Amino acid sequence: MPTLTEGRIRHGVVFTLKHAEGSPEEADFLRANAELASIPGVEAFELMREVSPKNPYRFALTMEFADRAAYDAYSAHADHVAFVEGRWVPEVADFMEIDSEAL
Repeated sequence: MPTLTEGRIRHGVVFTLKHAEGSPEEADFLRANAELASIPGVEAFELMREVSPKNPYRFALTMEFADRAAYDAYSAHADHVAFVEGRWVPEVADFMEIDSEAL
């Protein structure tokens, strides 16, 4: 992942699903996550499997935004709001969000 430059925002989330590992529901949720990359302003979208035994989460996603305005527009975008309400809230068991900017 490239170094975050001044003014840019990196949005990251680690999460665990309510679905059984390897289930069709898990696969469907992960495919649906990838659709977030098509929302205007999203750059460098990555969806990953967590490998560390040091935390309870199973998946991670990151994306970058050119600036806070792009991040705010993404957060308010109808497709993002619909995903959060229709998929994230009912299907995610636990998560931690980390939104960062360069020092």
